[in-house]
Amino acid sequence: MKARIWRKLHAEEAKRFDQVYELMGQTPGLSLGDAFGILQSGLTVQEFMARKERSQRKAAIKQARGQVDNALVADFLGAFIEQKTELSVVLAERSLLDTLLSEEAIAFTFERTGRLEKLQVVLIARRGDWERLMPLLERDAKLTQKPAQVARQPDKRPYSDPRPFLPHIGQTVKLTLRNGITVSAPLLRVGRFDVLLGEPGHELFIPLHALLRFEAPPAPADDADDDDADEPKPDAAS
Repeated sequence: MKARIWRKLHAEEAKRFDQVYELMGQTPGLSLGDAFGILQSGLTVQEFMARKERSQRKAAIKQARGQVDNALVADFLGAFIEQKTELSVVLAERSLLDTLLSEEAIAFTFERTGRLEKLQVVLIARRGDWERLMPLLERDAKLTQKPAQVARQPDKRPYSDPRPFLPHIGQTVKLTLRNGITVSAPLLRVGRFDVLLGEPGHELFIPLHALLRFEAPPAPADDADDDDADEPKPDAAS
């Protein structure tokens, strides 16, 4: 069928193709699929590409989390539930004393507090451990007065990909949390969403969403370049 005849029989579709090719001509590097997507969505080129980039970042974070074994961190929380351990639950501007009853994907349930969204939690520790450690901690004065907010979208947080932390297991690291608390302790375990710091039997549970800065120990002179390359950096989306 000749193109002229096809265009008469399929006028609307032909018009869309004309718009697509016009858009591609105006936007160097734009693919045919993206051009169709822009027309169908009604977004500008900039808006569509930004949305596409966000979707790609979300998919990358989901894939990264899936590559990390979460069993050890899950077992750690499970032991708190089973043993009815009295815990200090540190939030942005206050702390709670409570007992963990259950864990869901997005929330904890405590005996006295009830259901608490995980994004509110900055740190969990055994009560005795936290009471001994708390007076010794460094604090960022500005963050103590005004804690940083947690973005609901993982791709907009400073740290969401757990994989770069794995090479530092066993090393003493320094974490600055969103409420200004700074913790320097050995990195014991890395899960999909959280890390464990401290000594066995005296661990601190810290969600990655509560983390603003991560510092690894100074690298030995001979291996400085290699170790610096491995140090976790804030996610590119932050």
